[in-house]
Amino acid sequence: MSQPDPVTPATHRVVASPAGRTHLVEQGAGPLVLLVHGFPESWYSWRHQLPVLAAAGYRAVAMDVRGYGRSSRPEDVAAYGMLDLVEDTVAVVRALGEETAVIVGHDWGSAIAAHSALIRPDVFRAVGLLSVPYAPPGGPRPSDIFAGMGGDEEIYVSYFQEPGRAEAEIEPDVRGWLAGFYAAFSAETMPGPGAPDPHFVGRGGTLRERFPADHSPAWLGENELDFYAGEFERAGLVGALNRYRNMDRDWEDLADHRGKPITRPSLFLGGALDASTTWMAEAIRSYPTTLPGLTSSHILDDCGHWIQQERPEEVNAILTGWLASLPA
Repeated sequence: MSQPDPVTPATHRVVASPAGRTHLVEQGAGPLVLLVHGFPESWYSWRHQLPVLAAAGYRAVAMDVRGYGRSSRPEDVAAYGMLDLVEDTVAVVRALGEETAVIVGHDWGSAIAAHSALIRPDVFRAVGLLSVPYAPPGGPRPSDIFAGMGGDEEIYVSYFQEPGRAEAEIEPDVRGWLAGFYAAFSAETMPGPGAPDPHFVGRGGTLRERFPADHSPAWLGENELDFYAGEFERAGLVGALNRYRNMDRDWEDLADHRGKPITRPSLFLGGALDASTTWMAEAIRSYPTTLPGLTSSHILDDCGHWIQQERPEEVNAILTGWLASLPA
């Protein structure tokens, strides 16, 4: 009895994009599934999904978002606006010789995926959102919202928005900072209910002061941490942090899309212990209006923010099942 053909190994390539160049990791053949990571991550965040999607008959492609890894890192802060990032995703699809794709994103990648499907439904035939729910553009100016959160403390988003401030905290010890950041938002290592919230910074303090000390989640071994640290030690953090520095600009740039739903078939997958899920519970409740094409929605118990790395088998099963259900 013949055995199925083994999945071809993943390959790296660089394609031209509005960013300059976009680095991709590709595996498999079939309908294109574009995977978009968040902060502070990499194409590598999808290492558990690439071979599974390839084995299921898809052309799985994980990209380094502009500012990360081997992709270009424009110097201008304004080059990291959401419209620029959507242009990059479209350019990747075209550079791969495809007309359409399914796009799946995590964290900031979820927002990039959502806006790609919102703005270019002609290119993106379905969208999967991991960890960060979709909320249509609009509402109050983002900086005003974040300034009102935390009382005497400052939310991490505002902390990241001031150029140079977070860099000064992170860059002297990139590896140690990343280890703490990943642990702070993983289910098994996040601080308990009585501990200071690592989403906030005390006045004059740093985020790192609230990270778990000497605790690593099971998904983050030495090899994984070495990879992430190596990427950011080489590329720096400025490009990654510049995404946060464009939120008010996005609010202005996306004015024509305020309140608009995403009508393409969609998936949402969140962790029950992730603040993105709990703080944005109203956005999830609004999905019948904002995501009328939602066909699969799941909240994983005892799961934190790094969902596809914390719970890869469950995420893979849900993702491949959803993809199989989509119209050709």
